[in-house]
Amino acid sequence: MSEKYTLADSKPRIEQFLNRVFNLAGFKLDYAVAEGETPHPHFENPDLMVRFSGADVDLLLANKAELLLALEQLTMEALGMAAEEHSRVCFDANDYRVLRIEELRMSALAAAERVKKTHIPFHFSPMNSRERRILHLALRDETEVRSESVGVGPIRQVVVVPSDLKTLPEPVIPPRPRPEDDTPRPRFGRGGPRGGDRGGSGRGGDRDRRGGPPRGPRR
Repeated sequence: MSEKYTLADSKPRIEQFLNRVFNLAGFKLDYAVAEGETPHPHFENPDLMVRFSGADVDLLLANKAELLLALEQLTMEALGMAAEEHSRVCFDANDYRVLRIEELRMSALAAAERVKKTHIPFHFSPMNSRERRILHLALRDETEVRSESVGVGPIRQVVVVPSDLKTLPEPVIPPRPRPEDDTPRPRFGRGGPRGGDRGGSGRGGDRDRRGGPPRGPRR
C-alpha cells in the first residue's frame, strides 16, 4: 500500500471529511476507522475499514445502503483516490457488507445454474463497480457460463451468458419511477363522462380512495 493510504495518514483526512458532512447534515452517527478486515478475502480485501453506529444507522442502510455507499464514494473523492483504488477503503454498518457479499455470491451461482439450464442470458440489476466485481469473482471458475458487464453509467450491469455466446445482449434499462404527483389524473367538468361531477362513478371512486366502502344499489 502506498504511503498516502496508511492508517496514520488517511484516518485524520477521513475524520475531517466525515465530521464536516455530519455537522452539515445533522446525522447522529459514530464511526471508527481501523485497519481493514478480510472476512471474504477472495472478494474484498480493503486496507481501511470505517464502521458506523448510532441512532441514524438505519438511514445509512435504507434502500440497499444507498446513503452508506454514497458516503463512501464521496469520501474516496475527498481523499483523491483513483477509481482502481476504491476497493482499498470500505464503509460498513451492522455487517451489511459481509452479508451483501454472501448474498451476491449466492445470487451469482443461482444465475449461473439458470443459464446452464435455459441457455438464456440473465441480467442483474445495475450495480456499482465493487458489487459487479463480486459477481465476476464468484463466477471466475465457471466453464459453461461467463459474466460480462454491459451498459454505461448508472445502468451498467452484469449479465451471465453461455460461454460460447459471441454477441453480448443489450443492457436491460430499468423503468424510471414516476413520482405520484406527476401521475396524470382525469379531470372531468360538466362536459365530461356521465356522472363525473354529479355523483355516480366519479364520487363513488373518491369514496373508495378515502377508504370508505362503496355503496351498493338501493333496494
